Order: sequence, then structure tokens, then C-alpha cells
Amino acid sequence: MKREEDFVLSPHAEAAFSADDSAGLMTRQTQPTAEALLDFIVTSLSDDKAEELVQIDLRGKTAMCDYMVIVSGRSTRQVSAMSEKLVARLKSDLGVAAKLEGKDAGDWVLIDTGDVIVHVFRPEVREFYQIEKMWLPQGAAS
Repeated sequence: MKREEDFVLSPHAEAAFSADDSAGLMTRQTQPTAEALLDFIVTSLSDDKAEELVQIDLRGKTAMCDYMVIVSGRSTRQVSAMSEKLVARLKSDLGVAAKLEGKDAGDWVLIDTGDVIVHVFRPEVREFYQIEKMWLPQGAAS
């Protein structure tokens, strides 16, 4: 019988695991909920020093996803690295295959996980497109 101590978790995998109340064991969920996936993504990006993180709840507004996350990186190198690390962590820790677009240019990277879409921008590109203004309630974005 496995004990809770037998499981070694990365700091990013906590959102994909839940306590089994009957046996006191940690068990892996087959698919993380949209909320758990969002928490995992926010933690990963925060750990990689993402700037100006914005979470947008899109439930009931569109069928394309439940949440959108928009962040900035200081350089093309940081934007690409954060995006690559997030996709790798999603696959290794949660078993979630994400689609990645724009990594080679490093100006704007789109990561589609299904329930959560992530946009990683260089600050100048983010300012130019201002996509959060499309989705946030009027007056919420500055």
C-alpha cells in the first residue's frame, strides 16, 4: 500500500493531485479541472518571473476556453523560455499536451491548453495589441 510520503511532487504538480479522503493517499486525477489548470499555469508563470499577470474568466462569454491568462516577459528570450517551460511542465506534471505558437519569434506566444489560453508578450507587443481590453469588463483594464 502506498503512503502519501511515497509520492514525490514537483511544486507545480500540486494542482493536479487531490487527497483521497478514505485512504489518506494522494491520487492523480485523470484531467485537471479548468481551475486547477489555471492555478498551475499562474504558479508556473509566476515562478518564472512573468510580469503584469492578468487572469480573465471567460466562462459563459465564449466556448473557446474557460480562462485566459496574459503575461509579459522582459525580452524575447524570456518570453520563449517561459513558454517552453510552461508547456514542458504541463506535459510532465499534468499530462496535458498544449499547443504552442509563436515561440521562435518570441514577441507573442500563444499556448492553448484547451480550458486555458495563455498569451505571453514582450511589453511593447502587448501594449500594441491590448487584447485584455477585448475581454475585461469596461473600465477594468488600465
